[in-house]
Amino acid sequence: MDHKTREEQIIESYRQDEDMMILVFAQWCVNNGLNPEELYQQAYPDQKHNERLQHVLSLVVPKEEAGEIPDDTLLGVLSLYGNEDLAMVVTEVIANQKNKQKN
Repeated sequence: MDHKTREEQIIESYRQDEDMMILVFAQWCVNNGLNPEELYQQAYPDQKHNERLQHVLSLVVPKEEAGEIPDDTLLGVLSLYGNEDLAMVVTEVIANQKNKQKN
């Protein structure tokens, strides 16, 4: 395998993994009654339209059909891919949800 082909395979593999991270985020949002586009916009206000998020949203299933995604799992996946800004927004949402449950 030549260097260019291997490089392209590595890039494609990373892209697929990143899409899986986006899917975990989007499904977590749906499972928690949140709009993934709105949360993403809060984290990245300069990005008006994220094509990869739009693509992945077509793969999200209704809450009733999805498995549970623990908060810590989502935060770990976001951190793994360096999405610290999005992780901060998600952390705020989690804290607000827990506060509402206490009251």
